[in-house]
Amino acid sequence: MTETLSPKTARRMALAAQGFGRTSPAAAGRKHVRDVVRKLGVVQIDSVNVVSRTHYLPAFSRLGDYPREALEAEAWGARRGLFEYWGHEASLMPMDLQPLLRWRMARAEAGEMWTGLSRFGRERRDYIDGVLKEIEQRGPVTGADFNDAPRGAPGWWEWSDGKRALEWLFWAGLITTKTRRGFERVYDLTERVLPRRIVDLPTPDEADAQRELVRIAARALGVATAADLRDYFRLPL
Repeated sequence: MTETLSPKTARRMALAAQGFGRTSPAAAGRKHVRDVVRKLGVVQIDSVNVVSRTHYLPAFSRLGDYPREALEAEAWGARRGLFEYWGHEASLMPMDLQPLLRWRMARAEAGEMWTGLSRFGRERRDYIDGVLKEIEQRGPVTGADFNDAPRGAPGWWEWSDGKRALEWLFWAGLITTKTRRGFERVYDLTERVLPRRIVDLPTPDEADAQRELVRIAARALGVATAADLRDYFRLPL
């Protein structure tokens, strides 16, 4: 059976699904920020900083003038409710979604990631393993801790080998963001950063995990095409 929606109804459904149209709380705090991200499923992290860095804006548009520290505490505080990973792009997501992305981490460890980083993983796996071992022994690190590695020509994506290793390990889910200093990631082992209750959750089958991500996307979008649903978490065809 085919159902049709008027443009007006479709707009109302999309706006409601995205959390618009509600009365802003008198004093928004961490719980409200956490609820916004849970409703959206994913909030993209971006270095673009015209009005404010992009990841601060979704909560503002729904809650009003909330304290940015509330998002920072949820994302990078000691008792966080969010975690960082590749959701849509680099993203903040509710902590409970972490097992649903483990299939992507496994694929990344097998080489499915950006072409240059995948090649680096094949060619420099011994070096990457050495960086991981150093994190195990040393604790939290940043890309600057490995700035003695050779660098290419100056440019936004011309990372040191140490930074490439950290990003490879991040994509593979072996390390994650413990906190941020300014906008710089501070990495540590995933099992030392995430709550034990999340680390110990079973890993769902890839098809089941992707099916649940589609369901979350449908809830967050309200109205969507099949391509929209797939793109929300950048799911493969």
